[in-house]
Amino acid sequence: MELFIQQLLNGLTVGSVYSLVALGLTLVYGILHIPNFAHGALYMMGGYVTLTAMTKLGMPYGLAIIVSMAAVGLLGVLMERLVFYPLRDAPPLHDKIAAIGILLFLEAFAQFVWGADYQTMPTPYGDVVNIFGFTLTIQRILIIASAVVIMVLLYIFLKKTFIGASIIAMAQNREGANLVGINTSKVAMLTFFLSGSLAALAASLASPINLVFPGMGHLVILKAFVIIILGGMGSIPGAIVGGYILGFSESLGATYVSNDYKDIIAFVILVIILTVKPNGLFAKEGR
Repeated sequence: MELFIQQLLNGLTVGSVYSLVALGLTLVYGILHIPNFAHGALYMMGGYVTLTAMTKLGMPYGLAIIVSMAAVGLLGVLMERLVFYPLRDAPPLHDKIAAIGILLFLEAFAQFVWGADYQTMPTPYGDVVNIFGFTLTIQRILIIASAVVIMVLLYIFLKKTFIGASIIAMAQNREGANLVGINTSKVAMLTFFLSGSLAALAASLASPINLVFPGMGHLVILKAFVIIILGGMGSIPGAIVGGYILGFSESLGATYVSNDYKDIIAFVILVIILTVKPNGLFAKEGR
């Protein structure tokens, strides 16, 4: 039983990271209907910017994360303005090809600037604590707590503010939102900023327990797509629930089945859930 609970705590950590990444991805898809394959590259850039801010500029961990969120958020806005906005009336396939192009460009850029080697991100929260007989590093507790706080803040932002209401209105009907005076162009930029910031936060929190390297976004973006498909494309609750389902499944699967099959579990779960719920767990009506 102790091993089971310990693995649940580990799954909670992994699921928090997955949920943060999937939230940014599902925001862009739900509002702009763009399957942003370059989201994994934004995750990777978030890790590198935080690492550089800490090791080259001497910033404390918390400030480096804020800088990374702002920088990668702005990178997301640039992507929207320079690539996706000009393609808004193009066939849907063009968005997908453009996103893959951005992914390849950013990975080549990262390899040119930071090299192809694996790098370790230092953290001031590496100490291990014992909670009711279970061990966790403070970094893992920080990941879980930060994810919960960000999810609550995002919910309040979307439900209780005028800008959030504009985002929801645009997600429901872009033409209708435009007709009632909502600046859909600004909402699109804000959506990409939020998406990039969430990816950067997830990478900054996860990198101290993993590694930083140019291909670090590959597996993460694949799993993020699995999460938003099984949760329901464009569904924010689906992204959160799907992320934790995947995190728990991977952690328990690695312990009780085999660590070698840990990454396959995501796709097995996707097949099982889509067999029962073809549109995902939280699919929106009429989408």
